[in-house]
Amino acid sequence: MRSWSKRWPLPGTAVVLGLGIAAGRASAPVGQPSAHAAAGSEQAQVIAAARAVYPSVVGVSVRADRGEGSGSGVIVRPDGMILTNNHVVASAKELKVALADGRELDARVVTTDPISELALIQVKAENLPTAALGDSDRLQIAQTAIAIGNPLGFARTVTVGVVSAVDRTVPDERADLFNLIQTDAAINPGNSGGPLVDIEGRVIGINTLVVRGPVGGGGLGFAIPINTAKDVMADVERYGRAIHPWVGIRYNEIDATVAREFRLPVEQGVLVVSVARNSPAATAGLKEDDIIVAADGKKIEGGGDLRQAIRRKGVDQTISLSVRRGEQALEVPVRLAARPAEE
Repeated sequence: MRSWSKRWPLPGTAVVLGLGIAAGRASAPVGQPSAHAAAGSEQAQVIAAARAVYPSVVGVSVRADRGEGSGSGVIVRPDGMILTNNHVVASAKELKVALADGRELDARVVTTDPISELALIQVKAENLPTAALGDSDRLQIAQTAIAIGNPLGFARTVTVGVVSAVDRTVPDERADLFNLIQTDAAINPGNSGGPLVDIEGRVIGINTLVVRGPVGGGGLGFAIPINTAKDVMADVERYGRAIHPWVGIRYNEIDATVAREFRLPVEQGVLVVSVARNSPAATAGLKEDDIIVAADGKKIEGGGDLRQAIRRKGVDQTISLSVRRGEQALEVPVRLAARPAEE
């Protein structure tokens, strides 16, 4: 199970990927709309936004070696290109997509990307309704957020909340999910891959997981920003796959126990255990047993911090790593390359 990098929520919190398996009234000032009228206007906007996106939301049924599952997706091109989550389709042997018009079509995986947690699939169809894509860099805390998907097998369910926070991180042993949108719009198993929409009916995120506390409750929903999805789609169009920056090292995390046992000079950071041949790290001169303690001046407490610092950069950009090598303190500039497909 994943947990928060900022050491909360409390132990016992569960992170659930959204994949399904088989107020008092007050008088308004003179000349101003009443609270009731304002609420009615907002409700009308929410209804219009949901209706605008509804035809482009699909159900995704998956058959894999481990059984069957379901998720959601959103059509992003009229020729049947659909955006969804990596964990929905990564292990699929057979895919079917249920369209809003009632048709069920076979689908193929175009690309999966565990780093961004996004995937693209496609059905053979033409002139399908597509969703308008918004700009997730312009989100405001407390703005309306509408989640649409297929939770628990109930097709195209709509829930409404707000953008609770942005730039959240949920760490994972393989690839941290960062820069996430947090929302209190209800997200449940089966919502994964469905759109998070603003009040104008534009997709601002792709719903991906929920964090539940030890006592249950609705939990905290998280979505991948649509601008991240735009970058992935552009990469796939140009390169055939998502492109991510790469340093080319393997490392172990350092804590106080490791530092004492191996007599290391620091109690936080990462210890380089290998450097890939012909990698950016090798070119920059990083060596085994180097200890990375900061990236671009920001302290590295563990592997998650380093991965996040690298992923915030682009290919061909330079990251400055603060390194301890024996008694030396070094600044090592590393020009990032594209992560090889086999990594």
